[in-house]
Amino acid sequence: MTAPEKLRPVRTRRAPRTAATAAVALLLAMALTVPTAHADPPGVIEGADPPVRIDPSDPDLRMVQGAKLAPSKVLNIKSIVEADDGSERRQDTNDNVTFALQAEVLFSKDSAELTPDALSRIAAIAAEIGKQRAGRLRVFGFTDDLGSASHGLVLSKERATAVQQELARGLGPSVSFEIRGYGEQYPIADNSTEEGRRKNRRVEVSFPRSAPPG
Repeated sequence: MTAPEKLRPVRTRRAPRTAATAAVALLLAMALTVPTAHADPPGVIEGADPPVRIDPSDPDLRMVQGAKLAPSKVLNIKSIVEADDGSERRQDTNDNVTFALQAEVLFSKDSAELTPDALSRIAAIAAEIGKQRAGRLRVFGFTDDLGSASHGLVLSKERATAVQQELARGLGPSVSFEIRGYGEQYPIADNSTEEGRRKNRRVEVSFPRSAPPG
C-alpha cells in the first residue's frame, strides 16, 4: 500500500487590474483633486422664492379632476448685451445687474492704474447705479491663468479696488462696497485661447436691481 500523497496548498493568483478598472481609478482621482470651475463667484445668488402664492384649491384654476400643482419655482430671466469688440458686457437677471469690463480697456498690461478711457466707462456705470438706486455694490476682479496664481490674486484685488475707489468718488458715502480679487478663479471663457483669456481678464460691478428687467 503506497503512502498517501501530501496535499499541496492551492495558491490563488490575484486577477490583474484591467484597463477599465485603472481608468475608473484615474478618473476618480482627478475628480477628487481638480476643483470644479464655476461661472459665478460666491455671493452672486439669485432668489428662488415664488413671487406669488398660489392656492391649489382655488376653483378658478379649472384643473382636471385629480390633478395637482407642481411646486412653484422662479424662471430666472437673463439678458446679456455685449459690445461688438467684447470689451464690455451687461447682464440683467431677475435680481441683479452686472457690468463686466475687460481689463485692457481699464488698465495697462500688468497694471492696476486706471487709463483715461476707463474713467468715462466707470462714470457710465455709476450713472446706471444711481438710476437703479443701488446702495450695495460688489466689485470683483479676475485674471486669466497665465503667470502665478498668487500674482493673479493680488493684481485682481488691486484692480477691483481701483474701480471701487473711482465709483465711490461719484456715488458718495451712501453706497457700501464688497471688494474681492479672485485671480484666475471663475473664468467665463476658455483660457486656452487669447480671445478667451482676454474675456477672463475683467472687473465686474454688480448690484441688486430695483425693478424687473423690461
